[in-house]
Amino acid sequence: MKIASFNINGIKARIERVLEWLPQSGIDVALLQEIKSVDQNFPREPFEDLGYNVQTHGQKSFNGVAILSRLPLEDVVRGLPGDDSDEQARWIEASVIGERAVKVCCLYLPNGNPVPGPKYDYKIKWMERLRHRAREILCSEEVALMAGDYNIIPQAEDAHSPQKWREDALFLPQSRATYQRILNLGFTDAFRARNSAPLNYTFWDFQRGAWDRNDGIRIDHFLLSPQAADILTDCQIDQHMRGRERPSDHVPIWVELAA
Repeated sequence: MKIASFNINGIKARIERVLEWLPQSGIDVALLQEIKSVDQNFPREPFEDLGYNVQTHGQKSFNGVAILSRLPLEDVVRGLPGDDSDEQARWIEASVIGERAVKVCCLYLPNGNPVPGPKYDYKIKWMERLRHRAREILCSEEVALMAGDYNIIPQAEDAHSPQKWREDALFLPQSRATYQRILNLGFTDAFRARNSAPLNYTFWDFQRGAWDRNDGIRIDHFLLSPQAADILTDCQIDQHMRGRERPSDHVPIWVELAA
């Protein structure tokens, strides 16, 4: 089973890129972030025509997450548990029913800038809620993964120019420590489990020629439960997508599971 995560930065602006990428890459399940569309306006038909089941948790103009799956989806949950007042669409999960069920959780973690301030406070509180949900997922002993745009640069080697991110919410010690506490519950960073080399990024700013200089950061991650890590066969980043016409500032990252 090939599962991908892709922050598309607007489904209306990037639909052609997504529609060409899916069949070219042989993706079974796509986890999309920043769809920037309410559910009723999401363009379901082109993806259904490709054979995908579509589940969304959308929001007008901002945020929004979606799951596209060639396999049946069950037990769909919208919204990260822990705060009923949170109206931001940043979490959707479902069970993908193949030869074995795989719990997939698609997330768009808050950016948190500027710091200090309420946006950073929200980021940390959201991550604490994520840690609680992550613990519940591990306790279920399922084949499970949490994937998406984490807006976290885990280590200095995950940035081309780490010094310029020192005061940014993506790289602050508290942000990284909170992320590490989630990992320490027992998750595996799928990409680092398969590739320890530097200069592998998933995001390049649109400004200042970042793509041309490979001045990127790795902020899109797959965290695997032990049961998923045991059947991981590959994890790669489709960096070539950043060079396409009208690209997102992110590129897809994907895993293959023997499921």
